[in-house]
Amino acid sequence: MAKSKAINVKIPTAKIIAALEQALNKLELDYTSQEANEKEYNEAYEQWRKEIITYAMAHQHRAENVRTSYRLWNGTLNIDYDIKTDGTDFPVEPARNYETIHSSTYREMKEEIGNAIRILKMTDEEVVSTSTYNSVAKYL
Repeated sequence: MAKSKAINVKIPTAKIIAALEQALNKLELDYTSQEANEKEYNEAYEQWRKEIITYAMAHQHRAENVRTSYRLWNGTLNIDYDIKTDGTDFPVEPARNYETIHSSTYREMKEEIGNAIRILKMTDEEVVSTSTYNSVAKYL
């Protein structure tokens, strides 16, 4: 079994500060644009649901395993059935192309990045040790 050797690299402090500031800006942009992204996704998802209903109604002649349930107390009839499809003409479900960040996670990450930037700006060292880099690398 091969032993892994520790990497000992000195990284310029200014580069780490710049990278952390970029990461902080990206975090803030991602968090502030999250609501608009979610609204856009929900609209696309509702459109997809309508397409699914249209697809199911157009292909109901291929229905298999039909199940019905009538509820007298509220006058509703539920019809459930399966339609086999090869997927070629089936509507494609929209996907979230963004990461959802919870407010507590956002606050925690923002505080940690901000603290790291403030500490690194106070140092007179020209380079950052590998151990210091490892503690902030998850944000870069």
